[in-house]
Amino acid sequence: MLDGGGGTARKTYTGEYILEVDDVRKEFPGVVALDNVQLRIRPGTVHALMGENGAGKSTLMKIIAGIYKPDRGEVRFAGEPIDIKTPIDALNSGIAMIHQELNLMNTMTVAENVWIRREPKGRGGLIDHATMRRMTQTLFDDLNIPLDPRATVGDLTVAQKQMIEIAKAVSYSSDVLIMDEPTSALTESEVDHLFTIIRDLKSKGVGIVYITHKMDELFEIADELTVFRDGQYVGTEPASNVTRDDVIRMMVGREITDMFPKIACEIGEPVLEVRNLGRGNEFRNVTFELRAGEILGLAGLVGAGRSEVAEALFGVKPATTGNIVIDGKPVTIGSPTDAMEHGMAFLTEDRKESGCFLILDCLENIQMALVTRDMVTKTGFVQQAKITELVNDYVEKLRIKTPSLGEIVENLSGGNQQKLLIARWLLTNPKILILDEPTRGIDVGAKSEIHRLITQLAGQGVAILMISSELPEVLGMSDRIMVMHEGNVSGFLDRSEADQVSVMKLAAK
Repeated sequence: MLDGGGGTARKTYTGEYILEVDDVRKEFPGVVALDNVQLRIRPGTVHALMGENGAGKSTLMKIIAGIYKPDRGEVRFAGEPIDIKTPIDALNSGIAMIHQELNLMNTMTVAENVWIRREPKGRGGLIDHATMRRMTQTLFDDLNIPLDPRATVGDLTVAQKQMIEIAKAVSYSSDVLIMDEPTSALTESEVDHLFTIIRDLKSKGVGIVYITHKMDELFEIADELTVFRDGQYVGTEPASNVTRDDVIRMMVGREITDMFPKIACEIGEPVLEVRNLGRGNEFRNVTFELRAGEILGLAGLVGAGRSEVAEALFGVKPATTGNIVIDGKPVTIGSPTDAMEHGMAFLTEDRKESGCFLILDCLENIQMALVTRDMVTKTGFVQQAKITELVNDYVEKLRIKTPSLGEIVENLSGGNQQKLLIARWLLTNPKILILDEPTRGIDVGAKSEIHRLITQLAGQGVAILMISSELPEVLGMSDRIMVMHEGNVSGFLDRSEADQVSVMKLAAK
């Protein structure tokens, strides 16, 4: 694998473990994130790290990657204690990390992002862009990634950005590679591609720490697994020795009896009617109805236009053709404010780029839509006590793990940030709720709770459009399924006739 003139050459070593963590503790103001945890990674293996949101998985990985400093404990690399003060220390020690939240510069090219701070230099010490592009192309060819090194990152999809992050981490030729939810934005074929890369790295002796909430991935790619719960070490097992139920019990300390608690709800009259909606080359002639109490699943492969339709409906990027009718009346939605005035709410798929305000606290984030809609004001003054009470109710309902409502959102785990956004929109009491990947990055226990909440909302008459890349979620929660392919609606399926095969036939039509 490439070194690229700025990474570390892969080392040779003996011993059972390449990376060992012992007795690590990390405390933040008001919360103990890790309490005496341990982890041991063998070279040439994939070690899955499992646990609910807030269990401490990402915190430990950030300690290993040099982002956080532990309050106590020891990290050993190839048997020797190491003191990792910065991410550069980690990279120089042979440890690279692919973060759950993408860390790319949208205004820079793909090549510039891959080799940032390691750029090849030409005469006069200037960056040699031609050489950098060739290095990137060689790396992409090696990994079979079909991206143009000259492309601007901001023009790419979330899935393409994820592949850049993977390539960037691999370019360091590290001995340990940490992957934090690497498939959250990938299609099934892209996941297969990633697993091919992982198996190649395993064959070269790389130890891979793999954080995921997806059980199917665990059993397909992992050799061993370690489970954390509430910041504490629960246990380590060979993946072949445990079942799905075993892992869930270790993670949540209880049984999860029903992942998709869909109940039969009374389906009412059409609340939202969409006719021939389109926007340039992104999607065209999209026509459907959404009824009160109905959960309409929107399925399709990455690039099918699902999120783009959702953005048009909510006025984030308005449609250029077609009509939208709400409660039988034609409406014009040119902005999110217009959409909210018509009783719509929209949970975006990218919580970091277009959802959370990371530098604000939990209360400010959750109450944002309430104040914007002027729903809880009286004579021009915000009723803050009432808002705080409502926010607290949803923090408890969704089990958002935070020391207080004053905690800065950036300090929460990715899954808890996602639940915070769900709380924000549910507080507006919408009659039309658009959910784009509502359980992405959410642990198995919280998924079941969110699914239960969604079906309860449908029972209260809320019309729900739910976009998901997870077919079991679409099949388990939807009354009907609308499938898109390359910007077009390729078909509809009733719940009674839908299965994975029928959906995929329409998605790949």
